[in-house]
Amino acid sequence: MSKIVLYLKNLDWVLFFTVLLLLSFGLVEIYSVALGQDSFNLVSFKKQILFIGIGLSLFFFFVFFDYFNLRSFSTYIYIFGILLLLAVLFFGVEVRGTRGWFSVGPFNIQPVEFIKIVLIIFLAKYFSSTSIKLNPLKHLFISGLGTFVLAALVLSQPDFGSSLLLFALWGALVVVAGFKKRYFLIIIGIVFFVFISGWFVFFEDYQKKRISTFLNPSFDPLNQGYNVTQAIIAVGSGGLIGRGIGFGSQSQLKFLPEAQNDFIFAVISEELGFLGVSLVLVLFLVFFFRSIYILRKINNDFGIFIVLGIVVLIFIEMFINIGMNIGILPVVGISLPFISYGGSAIISSLVMAGIMQNIIIKSKINT
Repeated sequence: MSKIVLYLKNLDWVLFFTVLLLLSFGLVEIYSVALGQDSFNLVSFKKQILFIGIGLSLFFFFVFFDYFNLRSFSTYIYIFGILLLLAVLFFGVEVRGTRGWFSVGPFNIQPVEFIKIVLIIFLAKYFSSTSIKLNPLKHLFISGLGTFVLAALVLSQPDFGSSLLLFALWGALVVVAGFKKRYFLIIIGIVFFVFISGWFVFFEDYQKKRISTFLNPSFDPLNQGYNVTQAIIAVGSGGLIGRGIGFGSQSQLKFLPEAQNDFIFAVISEELGFLGVSLVLVLFLVFFFRSIYILRKINNDFGIFIVLGIVVLIFIEMFINIGMNIGILPVVGISLPFISYGGSAIISSLVMAGIMQNIIIKSKINT
């Protein structure tokens, strides 16, 4: 039996089709948003199809790529991540007050989406070390320092949302790794320090207003509070079955900014209603529970922490994005995995899905 046939036979098709359905949801809603644009502009829709095509190509590349190589080259991958973040600070383009993109022709590449993968690999290597129980404080310090370096560079852009996400990922994996409870106080202290230093050193005025508006949306209803208010209106107006694809007033009449990015969940809520939202949430639950089921079958710690890191990251991103859309969390620019418009986010998510599949396949073959 050839390697290709063997690997495809052992592919987790439940996860694969779950991801495809989430991607399809995103395409439908991005197309719907395009209906409300002047001259029926399908540029974003066509770009998203291209991004998904590139992402799926890389997905299958990593399906056949031995993930143990990621451990071997983890140091080099981490250094490359630092260089990438430094490069974007000096040579990147500024979008909405954040210098976090490389401009390549008609496309913008956002390195922080790939830095998330870099951090997962870095943390998986340290937390899977056999010496972690002998010297837990050392591993906590090294992993925390490694996370801090990446997060600080991201915060310098400034991108507070992604920076906080990196720390949240580290904290979640620390919990899973089994560190003692007293270390959690250290984590809380570090996060508090990052927030305070960010507020006085890195935060721009618009980012401070976002947090103030989150605490009280009526504080600035026509500016910073406008996005949240319109998203809440969209979510609440969908009813049971929604207004229908292309008939959401908030997105079609352009009341909802960034409808295809940060607030695509609000578009889904308005156009597909409670049933559509429930289906999306069920798909994410299938992804999570299937991943947890698979974790029991992985036979090495490095693979376990890679999968845990990916699952935790996607869960946190989903939670933050939905929280932004329903007004329980501040708007921090975190996209909805597999659904929101954006090449870097879609491609990095599919790369992570491919790595997960390789870990699953290797575990099945070696059992």
